[in-house]
Amino acid sequence: QVQLAESGGGLVQSGGSLRLSCVASGSSFTIYDMNWYRQGPGKQRELVARITSGGRTYHADSAKGRFIISRDDAKNTMYLQMNSLMPEDTAVYYCNLFILINPSIPPRSYWGQGIQVTVSS
Repeated sequence: QVQLAESGGGLVQSGGSLRLSCVASGSSFTIYDMNWYRQGPGKQRELVARITSGGRTYHADSAKGRFIISRDDAKNTMYLQMNSLMPEDTAVYYCNLFILINPSIPPRSYWGQGIQVTVSS
């Protein structure tokens, strides 16, 4: 089994910064694609950023130029550096990892429990 733990959320003023972390722990595993999603009040969950096992990144238009996704495979950790935060960034942020445990079974999708980010105006 693999567990994900998110940290770094909280309340910040508009224009401020936060860094989210997502750590995977458990038995022997390999992490492939890593994603950050968010779900704002009354909104559908949306993809914010993705980083592949090869280090290629994708950032949604809403995140480009402000957010940076990164990973540290030695620590089984993914980060989301969020700068110039705006009230519309207020949401619950979820990490989503594709993890291979058993080589005979394709990588599975694992989700964190979600962490609140609130940006005040």
